Amino acid sequence: MTKPPATLDDLEGRYRDMIGLVPPKIGKRLKLGLKVDPGIVTALEDWRIAALTPQALDQKTVQLMSFAILLVQTSEAAANHARAAIKAGATLQELHASAAIAALFRGVAAFNLAGEILSSLFPESDK
Repeated sequence: MTKPPATLDDLEGRYRDMIGLVPPKIGKRLKLGLKVDPGIVTALEDWRIAALTPQALDQKTVQLMSFAILLVQTSEAAANHARAAIKAGATLQELHASAAIAALFRGVAAFNLAGEILSSLFPESDK
């Protein structure tokens, strides 16, 4: 038996709880997906939240890992996970260390993206 599709408020609430906001691209994807195929959107979002809330890891660790992985992919979504890491208690130093690990595997492109993201999230660090 499949469960009923989630509501837009429920799905957006998951992003607000984790990141503090609903990124515009994600908001558009959720709205469109719920109109076109609510079952698949709900299933994918359930999988996403299950993967990002494992019992074996705390949220700060999960978000630092996600930040580093997305930096390796040079994905702008890394910024969302940097925000979530900060919300979970990560410091600028921890995020920078995660970026250094990403740079080991991706190179300067990952570190450049991290610098851009972290400078916007910690503007006082530019002084």
